[in-house]
Amino acid sequence: MRVLFDFFINIARWACRMWEEAEKENNEAPIFFHVKVTNAALEGKQLEQLRNFIGRPFICSRLLHKGTIISPHAKDTVHVGDVMRIVASAENKDAITVFCGSEDKDVDLATESSPITARNIRVTRSAMNGLTVHDLHLSRYDGVNITRIFRAGMTLFPYPHLRFQIGDVVYCVGPERSIRRLADKLGNQEKKLDHPNLISIFLGIAVGILFGSLPIAIPGMPVPLKLGLAGGPLIVAILLGYYGPNFKLITYTTASANLMLREMGIALFLASVGLAAGRPFVDAIVEGNGLLYAFLGLFITIIPLVVIGSIARKVYKMNYHSIVGMIAGATTDPPTLAYASTLTEKNVSAVAYSTVYPLAMFLRILSGQFVLLILWQFVS
Repeated sequence: MRVLFDFFINIARWACRMWEEAEKENNEAPIFFHVKVTNAALEGKQLEQLRNFIGRPFICSRLLHKGTIISPHAKDTVHVGDVMRIVASAENKDAITVFCGSEDKDVDLATESSPITARNIRVTRSAMNGLTVHDLHLSRYDGVNITRIFRAGMTLFPYPHLRFQIGDVVYCVGPERSIRRLADKLGNQEKKLDHPNLISIFLGIAVGILFGSLPIAIPGMPVPLKLGLAGGPLIVAILLGYYGPNFKLITYTTASANLMLREMGIALFLASVGLAAGRPFVDAIVEGNGLLYAFLGLFITIIPLVVIGSIARKVYKMNYHSIVGMIAGATTDPPTLAYASTLTEKNVSAVAYSTVYPLAMFLRILSGQFVLLILWQFVS
């Protein structure tokens, strides 16, 4: 009993830690600002050396030197009086500004007169799936810099170890000819994304069903536990989503196909619940203590949601969409997620839902079987 209790406690702590990391990454969308170099010690230093000195990740998308704007690469040098357009996370802004000199709020290097252009490029080539930003070797593209990557409604900083996925939108800055070369490398063919990758979906379902049917033997329990048809595909889907690009497995699904599968799944789920519980539900309401149970269930459902929502808002300062997604995941309630998805075009609710849902589903599947086995032991 003690071992099993510690097991669930460790899972809860791990889930909380993963939730905090996911929220931190989601809220750290990169920003841009301009820095004027006044530190004499940086005279003639390369941008690569500046990154090593500061110890903070940043991208210099544009560099103003003696009236000329260029898109620098790692080997370009900076001089006193230069102005750099920096892309970095908000928490690194002060360290970069103080180290280089001072922030220049009177200039904007992203002007129409700049010879440097900016462009969004869509990753559509299957060969790019799973490759990292470092694997591109941007130094071969004559001053092209990747400053942001847009994925599933989130803005990501282009860390060297960040892996590309099919469907990513890469924001590039550099000379027009070099950007066209990079676009050919990444694909940038929108029509290729119109075809859903059904292999990944059916592979995940098949492997998930097999995984969910595997017995999980726990010492002291007479009957092994199983994740079932709900927990098995969920585990496999998470693993495919995280490790799929490493094995060149394309997990991208078009928005229309994604929405169709969501709506169809929710419709089938609600239909199966209604068909299975329709007649008993009506009999329970009309006869016996059905109304009392429904009234008590109302309080059992609402009170925890109000308490958790209030704590999330007042203590952790979470936004409304994240709270709705978190509550929907904690209650394993897909219809609530469907409603939350209609409130905004971003996937904030879906990210919160997918972060909380696995632990809640595991607890529902395993704890239910665990309670039944305990009761069976007492009865026998």
